Amino acid sequence: MRLASWNVNSIRARADRVVAFLERSGTDVLAVQETKCRDDQFPYLTFEAAGYEVAHVGFSQWNGVALISRVGIEDVATSFAGQPGFAKGAAAAEATAEDAPDPVHEARALGATCGGVRVWSLYVPNGRALADPHYAYKLAWLEALRAESARWLADDPAAQVAMVGDWNVAPLDTDVWNISLFDGATHVSAPERAAFAAFAGAGYREVSREHLPAERTYTYWDYKQLSFPRNYGMRIDFTWASPALAGRVTGVTIDREERKGKGASDHVPVILDLA
Repeated sequence: MRLASWNVNSIRARADRVVAFLERSGTDVLAVQETKCRDDQFPYLTFEAAGYEVAHVGFSQWNGVALISRVGIEDVATSFAGQPGFAKGAAAAEATAEDAPDPVHEARALGATCGGVRVWSLYVPNGRALADPHYAYKLAWLEALRAESARWLADDPAAQVAMVGDWNVAPLDTDVWNISLFDGATHVSAPERAAFAAFAGAGYREVSREHLPAERTYTYWDYKQLSFPRNYGMRIDFTWASPALAGRVTGVTIDREERKGKGASDHVPVILDLA
């Protein structure tokens, strides 16, 4: 089975490009992030015509995650147990614990069983800035996912689980083009890196690094400052796999070609081949 993950930065703007990628690459299951649409706006027919089923969760023009599969989609979950929400706006940042508004549940996690694998498409919160409430939300979100994913393995050590997507964390200094420019910024802070690494303690293996360890191999390039031709990139798209699934991974590819041409996303697909 071929499993891929891709932050497409608007599925409606890139539906035809995504279908072309699926057909060209022979991908069986694609986890998508940043669809940027409500469920009723998703271009289901485009993918169904190509022979794929779709599960999607999206509440607005922000966030949104999907699974696109030609090997089945079963037991869909539009969040994981304990997934925190985010109280938005200045009022939320200034509120005391007693009068803080209820946090808003965001469309950032979608799980389903596809071809016998429990696949989670994940769009981890950005964090924005170290002093921003969104940063604390990001750390809480990652910890909640770690705790819940540890429970999955405790319940079934032989579970086939893939947590894939845009993690918005660069675990190594070489995962950004110039670490000196990230001093005091999100994505590379020690707490974020520790929260990311904690999934290993929960029993998972980050298989994209195992199979593609090359330094300065990026998955994201900003649209600004000619970042792609200059290779001013970041590696922030990863796969944490359960032990049973990690043993099936035979190779990983980062498809740089999808960052080229008109209408490209700022991320590229990360592709896993499973025996």
